[in-house]
Amino acid sequence: MATLPEPTSPGHPETGVLRASNADRERVAAALHEAAAEGRIDLNELDARLAQVYSARTYAELQPLTVDLPAPRAEFVPAPPEPHGLVLPPSRSAVAIMSGFKRSGRWTVTSKFECLAFWGGGTIDLRDAVFTEGTVTIRAVAIMGGIDVIAPENATVHVTGLGIMGGFDHGASAVGTPGAPMIVVTGFAFWGGVSVKRRPSKAEAERRRLERKRLKAEKKAQDEISD
Repeated sequence: MATLPEPTSPGHPETGVLRASNADRERVAAALHEAAAEGRIDLNELDARLAQVYSARTYAELQPLTVDLPAPRAEFVPAPPEPHGLVLPPSRSAVAIMSGFKRSGRWTVTSKFECLAFWGGGTIDLRDAVFTEGTVTIRAVAIMGGIDVIAPENATVHVTGLGIMGGFDHGASAVGTPGAPMIVVTGFAFWGGVSVKRRPSKAEAERRRLERKRLKAEKKAQDEISD
């Protein structure tokens, strides 16, 4: 059985009914992927368990999904909650000179972020970032290098950058949903390129993949009945 946290106060509900976080679900998903790679579960079983992972709301729903996996690292252990008021250190810039940089996962981006790639490459993934302001301006300069900017799917994106003997992708410019952040991407690419994309989070992409697979299976079953 996985180790669960002790109740934090009198009258707190039993551990099993406590709400699971995104980090908890991702840790269980990672354990299942590892089990599939080791041959402990097959791909069909992996998909079935992942569907339960991403629909789970409590520890009690997550715990059974790895209880039959012998490797200790596959056991479910809830991620420790972040201390109240914790603020991740802000990031204002990134530089890659004949090297690379990557900003992804949970990180704090300020209202102005500057990045340079010279004979190198970089990735700025904003899908799980913490925004200090409603509008973020990213100044990206790529000289004989490349920079990839990944914006949340629901964000408003406005690209104003310039390509000089290079490319600056304007295809992601679009109006997002109300309340979502606005991301302005400016700068230039000289003998290089800046790519700007809008993408769903990893959890949302996985949910959609499993939903498509479920619908495909249902259609196949209906076709077999019709035949």
